[in-house]
Amino acid sequence: MKTLIVAATKAELTYFYQHFNLSGNDFIQSKTFDVLITGVGMVATAYALGKHLNLSRYNLVLNLGIAGCFDRTIKLGSVLNITEDVFAELGAQNGNDFLSIKQLGFGENAYTSKSETKIDLPKVKGISVNCVTGNENTIKRLIDSFNPITESMEGAAVFYACDKEKIDCLQIRSISNYVEARNKDNWKVGLAIENLNSWAIDFVEKHTMV
Repeated sequence: MKTLIVAATKAELTYFYQHFNLSGNDFIQSKTFDVLITGVGMVATAYALGKHLNLSRYNLVLNLGIAGCFDRTIKLGSVLNITEDVFAELGAQNGNDFLSIKQLGFGENAYTSKSETKIDLPKVKGISVNCVTGNENTIKRLIDSFNPITESMEGAAVFYACDKEKIDCLQIRSISNYVEARNKDNWKVGLAIENLNSWAIDFVEKHTMV
């Protein structure tokens, strides 16, 4: 068995592809690791993972990507280990209140990283959303409800799939922007991708190519 590298877009793995001289395909098989590009969002991620985890067995799924951050003490470009991720929009509105799927009694809304691999990165909690947050009222509600550090559009779906298939999983995110009213001038996407890829290349060379 080997490691499956999972990302929403090839752009997030630009330097990883270049370093290992990979083809431009969305699914790549190699001797020591495979790469799967799922597409953006939880639906695309769940479909792609369900399909490929049904065909092959892996000892680890490594989810890589960029993310927004609620904590402004964390520098843009920082690489973080997301150890818990929550489906933040899965539930029901009750007037001005939000009821999670767990509060409704329909299942869990939070899933955790499960891996014995030692990662020397700050451990934080994330949320996964279908709509990237850019509204002050929504930001306040999410902080009050979940107290997250990061926001992505796929992480919880990866944890969910790996939990159901009983496969070890890690989610590593690099911070490209703060969660605020949408302002692309403040984003550091290039820096986040560079730092994420540098970490991913080092991880793969140390943990999968021995």
